[in-house]
Amino acid sequence: MKLHARVFADRNAAGAELAHELERRAWSSPVLVLGLPRGGVPVAAEVARALGAALDVLVVRKIGMPGQPELAIGAIAPGNIVVHEPRFAGVSSTRGAAFERLVEQEQRELVRREQVYRAGLEPLDLKGRTVVLVDDGLATGCTMLAAVRAARKAGAERIIVASPVASIEAEALLRPEADEVIVLQTPPMLSSIGQWYEQFEQLEDAEVCRLLALGRQGNLPA
Repeated sequence: MKLHARVFADRNAAGAELAHELERRAWSSPVLVLGLPRGGVPVAAEVARALGAALDVLVVRKIGMPGQPELAIGAIAPGNIVVHEPRFAGVSSTRGAAFERLVEQEQRELVRREQVYRAGLEPLDLKGRTVVLVDDGLATGCTMLAAVRAARKAGAERIIVASPVASIEAEALLRPEADEVIVLQTPPMLSSIGQWYEQFEQLEDAEVCRLLALGRQGNLPA
């Protein structure tokens, strides 16, 4: 756990620093770097380039609180993975029907994004792979937890979570389920991921697809 509090210039700069940390590890099996869209993909692209690894995407979707969509009460991932955010487990269970409707709604968006980002490719084959799951930041850790469980269900041999910044709570949530969690900094107070970036623009699907296409061709820019 690193309690430094400094701001990254942008996602590319954060990804380069994260890649430097990951380069210190020894990799014993084929590595696949998976970015969580949208913001995790440019960070993951820097990691994949540095490691000489393949780049792809693992689509996850946050379940937002009714009336407060930015507040995560759960998350979903491929393989029928549904995660309840621990702090709001009581809320989601007491509003069971409403929560299920939200899951159905986000499931449709998850399928749409998979179709866009995967571009007609075969489903991810994670069996026997070392998978590095990358996001631009972990606030609650809920969506990343869904990604970890999806990768585990898909047969990944080893799962490493990597992020430039995370809350202390998110890191604690993920450590029991990932094989390793690599975070550059865990500030004592993390109210939003954007506060730790000088530039934190909203990414569009087209930019995500561009990076993924370069990564799949092994042409990520230096």
